[in-house]
Amino acid sequence: MNPRFVPDLAAENDFDVMPSIPEAAMVTATYAPDFERCRLLCETMDRYVTGAPRHYLLVEHGDVALFRQLETARRIVIDERDLLPSWLHAFRDPTSLFRRRIWLSTRTAPLRGWHVQQLRRIAIAAHVPEDVLVYCDSDVVFVRPFDCGVFSRDGKVRLFRHANVNDTSLDSDQMAWSRNAGRVLGIASPEVTAHEYITTLIAWRRRTVLGMCRRMEDVSGEHWVAALGKRRRFSECMTYGRYVDEVLGGAGHFHGTEEFCRVRWWGEPMTDDELRAFIAELTPEQVAIGMQSFIGTDILRVRRILASI
Repeated sequence: MNPRFVPDLAAENDFDVMPSIPEAAMVTATYAPDFERCRLLCETMDRYVTGAPRHYLLVEHGDVALFRQLETARRIVIDERDLLPSWLHAFRDPTSLFRRRIWLSTRTAPLRGWHVQQLRRIAIAAHVPEDVLVYCDSDVVFVRPFDCGVFSRDGKVRLFRHANVNDTSLDSDQMAWSRNAGRVLGIASPEVTAHEYITTLIAWRRRTVLGMCRRMEDVSGEHWVAALGKRRRFSECMTYGRYVDEVLGGAGHFHGTEEFCRVRWWGEPMTDDELRAFIAELTPEQVAIGMQSFIGTDILRVRRILASI
């Protein structure tokens, strides 16, 4: 256990009140193959980001020692064992020649890393004191100044939402995630929503996350990790968005459509010219770029291009 991290600090005092000047923290769930990307995120975050004095890195137990290299006075590495139930266990997966991990439990379906990273993002809310949690993926790079105060206004937290953009008739991942969010939250109708809540560099109200977890447990009669994990096709962003909009009626939040990070979700690795153009085409509100790590854009190339602009 990290001595700078006190589990259950926040769970003892669960009331839905946010101060007029809320405190924010950055949160990144990551893993060893993204270490160099996460290092660059941390460097650019320290250079450009204000309004969030603390940054939590949430990692699997086997990755703790590696990520401790990134700890500073403001940055804390947190072992998932301090966040998730003891009955969820990580193992090296023989089907990947032991290169990847798989999480097993009698209470969930077998889970992969991307599932458990989502669970960590939810679980952290019960263990930290900040009012607003700003989530940022480890493959994000800040290129402009950014103040996390943009996520708070008049005692409310900004909920990213693109309204009515998803085709609810499709058998897509978004609809599966939306459908399962509705089921774990006990939303009978509509079965799915056309709203899109998924992107990076977004904020959640911590007390609302706690309420969402209680709701899932009340509906399912089991731990919220089990309720989500047994369905396997889930999205933490979709679940939070539907909870805020359809269970709470938007209470404590205001909607925002701008995406502060320009993300390349798929495609081939970018050339130098493509990367320069990608950065040059940022809109005025965009302060960061994100390149999904599986695309394979060389992180040294990213560093070199950033140094030249």
